Amino acid sequence: MKIMKAFFFTPILLLSMGMAMQSCAQNQSKSTPPTAAVETDPKLVYDGKPINKTDEEWKAELEPFQYYVMREQGTERAFSGPLNNNKKDGIYYCSACGLALFDATTKFDSGTGWPSFYQPIAPENVGEDTDYDIGYARTEVHCARCGGHLGHVFNDAIGQPTGLRYCINSVSLVFEKR
Repeated sequence: MKIMKAFFFTPILLLSMGMAMQSCAQNQSKSTPPTAAVETDPKLVYDGKPINKTDEEWKAELEPFQYYVMREQGTERAFSGPLNNNKKDGIYYCSACGLALFDATTKFDSGTGWPSFYQPIAPENVGEDTDYDIGYARTEVHCARCGGHLGHVFNDAIGQPTGLRYCINSVSLVFEKR
């Protein structure tokens, strides 16, 4: 009887584990998001002129933790950033170079512990790269002007206009009220 139970429950257990692991996997997005859900002020769109500085210059300008996240692709601990719970209306800018990145109207509570947005303020303001730092491919997002690491974008924002979740480190952002 024990052997029959094992044969019966083992496939069910394995199937359940597989489904659980699949649901925890993050769908990545490297594709262009759907049509913008928010109008962008043309003055906030990246002009295509990059900021190039040496590591020494960035180290002199940025705080140590800010340098770690933005120049060494670090990540702040979940729920530790001051902008995660910010509900004010305004614009989020790159903390290294001041480029407008996200509008507060696109921010939502993803429950992940990092500020989350469903689209950048303008597609050209945020660049994307694939990183394999944790053993599988993720889409890393960075400031298009200075190259500062912002976080990652995931294709798992069910119920949001684009379906995308830009998961951003607070230390990479500066918020300015409208």
